[in-house]
Amino acid sequence: MRVGIGYDSHRFADRRKLILGGVTIPHLQGLAGHSDADAVTHALTDAILGASGLGDIGTMFPPTDPQWRDANSIELLKQAYQRVVATGLNFVSADITVILERPKLTQYIDAMRDKLAAALVTGTSMVAVKAKTNEGMGWIGRGEGVAVIAVAVLQ
Repeated sequence: MRVGIGYDSHRFADRRKLILGGVTIPHLQGLAGHSDADAVTHALTDAILGASGLGDIGTMFPPTDPQWRDANSIELLKQAYQRVVATGLNFVSADITVILERPKLTQYIDAMRDKLAAALVTGTSMVAVKAKTNEGMGWIGRGEGVAVIAVAVLQ
């Protein structure tokens, strides 16, 4: 068994779609970033890459490379996972915590789990997604952005 931890954070930005876990969520702002800025998928990608010893998302898909501009992060997760499988490892499970004040994510959690599980060729029950607030504290509490922590298990 191999365990990896991923983390990502992005600030909110005008004129961007808010995409988390591959799901477009109605909100006044999206997240700033080179790709689609899907912090949930980025954190999970880092977790599986860390568990496999293959580095991180920024090394595999550098933000300095124009080919990854506005890239669909679910597609990046699929590509990263194909490389993981090529090493002889397979996905077992993931636990993801999304930290933001607004918008509330309850009604989008199942769709996120479905999208992430499909990218990892696994059942939805193997991917947990939870949403938490920061109780009004710090940059997250002020509604300036989102942070995500992901743990992935490979075998």
